[in-house]
Amino acid sequence: MADPRGFLTVPGRQEVRSRPVEVRLRDWKDVHDKLDEGQPWIKDQASRCMDCGVPFCQTGCPLGNIMPEFNDLVYRGQWDQAVERIHVTNNFPEFTGRVCPAPCESACVLGIHCPPVTIKSIEQAIADAEYDRGLMAPHIPERLTGATVAVVGSGPAGLAAAQQLTRAGHTVVVYERDDAVGGLLRYGIPDFKLEKEVLDRRIDLLEREGILFECGIAAGADLSGGFLLRRHGALLLACGARRGRDLDVPGRTLSGIHWATDFLAAQNRVIGGEIAATPKALSARGRRVVVIGGGDTGADCIGTAWRQGAASVVQLEILPEPPSERSAGNPWPEWPRVRRDSSSHAEGGIRRWNAATLAFLPRPDASDELGALQCAQAEWIATGDGRSAPSPRADTEWIEPADLVLLATGFAGVEPSPLYGEIGTVVEPRGVLARDRGGCCAPRVYAAGDGATGPSLVVRAIADGLAVAERMLEDLRART
Repeated sequence: MADPRGFLTVPGRQEVRSRPVEVRLRDWKDVHDKLDEGQPWIKDQASRCMDCGVPFCQTGCPLGNIMPEFNDLVYRGQWDQAVERIHVTNNFPEFTGRVCPAPCESACVLGIHCPPVTIKSIEQAIADAEYDRGLMAPHIPERLTGATVAVVGSGPAGLAAAQQLTRAGHTVVVYERDDAVGGLLRYGIPDFKLEKEVLDRRIDLLEREGILFECGIAAGADLSGGFLLRRHGALLLACGARRGRDLDVPGRTLSGIHWATDFLAAQNRVIGGEIAATPKALSARGRRVVVIGGGDTGADCIGTAWRQGAASVVQLEILPEPPSERSAGNPWPEWPRVRRDSSSHAEGGIRRWNAATLAFLPRPDASDELGALQCAQAEWIATGDGRSAPSPRADTEWIEPADLVLLATGFAGVEPSPLYGEIGTVVEPRGVLARDRGGCCAPRVYAAGDGATGPSLVVRAIADGLAVAERMLEDLRART
C-alpha cells in the first residue's frame, strides 16, 4: 500500500491544471499543462489509493488495469516498474490517460465518501514518463510463424489487435482507407484533447515492431474480400461504426448542415498538413454555429468552432439536464449518471437541454441555404414497453438562428460495404457485425471494436481488440 494514511492526510483530489481559456483558444495544443514525474502532487494523489481488498477500480476499467499496484509504484518513485505494470493490461496508456472518461474513478471505493483518486492523470504521467525516460522500445518477436493477418481499420481496436498478433510472431498488414494511420484517434479527436505527436510516436513504435501499414486503401473497393482471404490466413474487421444517426426533419437537405465527424476530420487534416485550409463549407469562422447532440463529439465541435473563430455556439441536447450528484437509483459503483462539463464547455457558448429540433429553416434571401432552426422543449412520454420517447411540448417553440449546423447525434453502426457480403459477414439490424462470443464472424474472419460492439469508448475498443486478438491467436495456433 502506498501510504496507509494517505487518503486521510492528503487534502482531497487534485486535477491536472488546464491552461487559461484565453490562451488555449489561440492554438490547437493540449488544453492541459504538461505532466511529468517531477510534479509532487502526482505522488500525493497516488498515496490516496487505499489498496482495497476488493479493488472496484479494476472492475470499472474495461482493460482491468491494476491501479493499486501502479499507484504504489508511483508513490515510491519507481517509475520504470510502474511503466511495466501498466503495460501488463494496457497497450496504449498514453491514449486512455488523455481521452478516457475514467470509469475506474467512478468505481473507486474512496469515491463513496470523498473525491476519488485521480487515476487518469496518474496513468498519463506514467505513460509520458515512459517516453521521457527512453523506456519506449519495440517488442520484436524472436521468430516469425509464417502466418499473415490482415486488419481492416487502424483505430484503437485495430491497433491493439495488430500489436498483439505481431508480438506473437505473425506478419500483420493494416489496411486503412484514410491517408494516415489512427482512425478515430487521428481524425475524430481534436488535437486539443490528443495531440497527434502522441499518436505518431506510438505508430512509429508499431512499425518498428513489424506492423505493415497500407494507407489509402479501402477494403471492399480497392481490394476485394476474396483477395484479402487468399493473401492472409485471417482477417480482422476493425472498421468502426462511422455511419451517423441522421435527423429526419424538414429542411435536412439545406446547405450548411454537416456531420460533426466531417467537421472534426477536416480540421485535423489541416493541422496534420493533409490539406491547406479548412473547406469553407466546414469552417465556423464568423458563423452562428449550432451543435445538435450533447455527447463527447458535440463537445469537441464546440471547442473546434471557437478556435476557428465562430461568432456564436449553441449546443442542443434532447435529453433532460442530469443531476449534479448521483440519484438514489444510481448508487456507487455504477457509472454515475450526472452532468458532465468538458473543457470545451468552459470556453463559452450556450447549452440547451430538452431541446427538440423540429425543422431546418432556409434564409429569407436564399431558399437552399440554412438560416435557422425551429425548436421546441421536449417532454418524455412513456411508450408502453418500459421506455420513453421525446415529444415536442405545445407552446414552447422558438427559432434558433444558425449558419452552420453540426450533427453530433450519435452513430448507427458500420457503413455499407460490399466487403461484408464477399466474406460472408452479416450486419445485424442494429448496425453491427454479427459475431460469436470470441469475435468470429465467419471462417477466418473476425470483428472487433465499435463495428462489432456498437459505438463506445476508446478504452473499450482497445479491450475488445485485445480480447479478439487472443481468440485469433488460438485459432492460428490450431491451424499452423
